[in-house]
Amino acid sequence: MKLGYNEIMITSMYFDDIEDFINLEMGVKRFQGNVERFHFNPIPLNYCSRKLFTNIETFHIYNRSDEIFNDGKIFKKVIWYLVSYSTYLQEKEQGNICKNIVYTQYDRKLYGNTIPSEVKSLGDYCFKDCYELTTINIPSTIIKLGDNCFDACKSLKSITIPTTISKIGNDCFEECYSLKSINIPSSISKIGFDCFDGCTSLTSMNIENLQFISKKRIFMNEPVLISIEIPDNIQIINGKNIEKKDINKFIIPSSITKLGDYCFSYYPSLTLINIPSSIIELGYGCFYECSSLKSINIQSSVSKLGNYCFSRCTSLKSINISSSITKLGYDCFEGCRSLTSINIPSSIIKIGKCCFRRCKSLKSINIPSSIKEIGNSCFYQCSSLISIDIPSSITLFGDGCFYECDCEEELKKNERIPTDCFK
Repeated sequence: MKLGYNEIMITSMYFDDIEDFINLEMGVKRFQGNVERFHFNPIPLNYCSRKLFTNIETFHIYNRSDEIFNDGKIFKKVIWYLVSYSTYLQEKEQGNICKNIVYTQYDRKLYGNTIPSEVKSLGDYCFKDCYELTTINIPSTIIKLGDNCFDACKSLKSITIPTTISKIGNDCFEECYSLKSINIPSSISKIGFDCFDGCTSLTSMNIENLQFISKKRIFMNEPVLISIEIPDNIQIINGKNIEKKDINKFIIPSSITKLGDYCFSYYPSLTLINIPSSIIELGYGCFYECSSLKSINIQSSVSKLGNYCFSRCTSLKSINISSSITKLGYDCFEGCRSLTSINIPSSIIKIGKCCFRRCKSLKSINIPSSIKEIGNSCFYQCSSLISIDIPSSITLFGDGCFYECDCEEELKKNERIPTDCFK
């Protein structure tokens, strides 16, 4: 099957840059003149590339920094970057089109609380401090609620979130004192930090298909979800009464793909957790100071361990690190004083600073030849560490990385290891 002029024109609409257009015209003789058929620019243009699109009538502006041309037959502009509703009205008067319109706090004060149908998102602080607002209709054109969007709307009693929305911003409904219940559609994949902080009347919530867990909103035991922290007055989730209790076992639903920063931090009663294969990332400080957590198995789906991930898990005795992980971050196992051994896979190329700092029960460790760098204070005060092999692949040793290790005297005989490693 041969591509005709129309087919190749449609295909070239998705080219990345001007070089793709030039290569097509130079490489396939029968498609010469393809650029001249365009009556709009499918890519941002500069002074040189503008000369190739000779028949442009509608000029598309993709980024604020794009060079704009008003020459030739151009009579209309299409703006793709984010613009306020006020800017949109100005552009509309000139016959131009805006594709991505945000309703800002300035717009709302100027045009009122009724959200225009042309708007695609509600900006940060859009309805903040609307004390008299009791209800609001969010049109199905909206795809995002910005940070602090309804912050301190103290009289807001009910709100319907359309299924077109995929993200609710940080502090979005903070201090909405009159809000009693809320339905979060399955389209929502992320709820921002402190989203319902101070919602003292909120007792009922419907939520499904959550794909992200963070410290301020933890749900567990699928299909009956239990809320630990957001907010304290929640009594019903998905129509079922919940029981707040000190959690020692946690079941993560398979719909979750990431454990957020400090997700389980400071839960001293947590003894057991199963990480499903859907998880690809453990966030910063994810299990920080989970002092009763004894063991954990990291699935091969996980590609990243955040800094301080298991820091001060004082009861952690064993851990399995999957071969999909390439780096152990800063303070990753710092203060894990019960950890006796750990297997580092050959996928790891760097051990971050303070990674095993004060792991006082760590007796031996195998460092694979894939490791090229050991960070500052990496094995600082590992007082039980009597055996460690240093492969020739390591070219960078951090300061104090072997300070007060039990094998310190033996390591000092290795001329490759700088004296600063023992200070």
